[in-house]
Amino acid sequence: MSVPPVCKLMDWGRFKYEQAKKENEARKHQKTIELKEIRIRPRTDEHDLGVKVRKIEEFLAEGDKVKVSVIFRGRENAHPELGRVVLDKVIADLKNVATLERPPIMEGRMISMTMSRAPGWEPPSKMTPQARDRKDGKDKQVAKKVAPALDAMLDTSNDEVTAPPDA
Repeated sequence: MSVPPVCKLMDWGRFKYEQAKKENEARKHQKTIELKEIRIRPRTDEHDLGVKVRKIEEFLAEGDKVKVSVIFRGRENAHPELGRVVLDKVIADLKNVATLERPPIMEGRMISMTMSRAPGWEPPSKMTPQARDRKDGKDKQVAKKVAPALDAMLDTSNDEVTAPPDA
């Protein structure tokens, strides 16, 4: 403490404004986790199920949670075990990618479960269009540098060409 005590006079409006700016800046860099839903039917074929699984992986790579639902209609309600089989296939396909946050539960006409990203799993990196353009630009630069050397190696104007004898 200083003697005598020191007091700082402030403009309250400016102080509140600066605090709001700091909060907005901090909020910009946060990622809100959304809950995405994938709906499947009990008779969904293997290939279509694979497409849904890849979509789930994309959502998990973005950091979102995924709710996977199997919807029953009509006579399908009599066989909920078919929906459990489909969800078990999804769980098996995503065992290294996702963790089961909520197990499959029957809710009315649907069985649903919630999955989140597995700890330690990193999504495979995709080449962004900007990175692809940079790479293409480097390839063109290399081609410009190498092209004269290739032309010199392939230059056949110095070779003598003899005409075939007239027969």
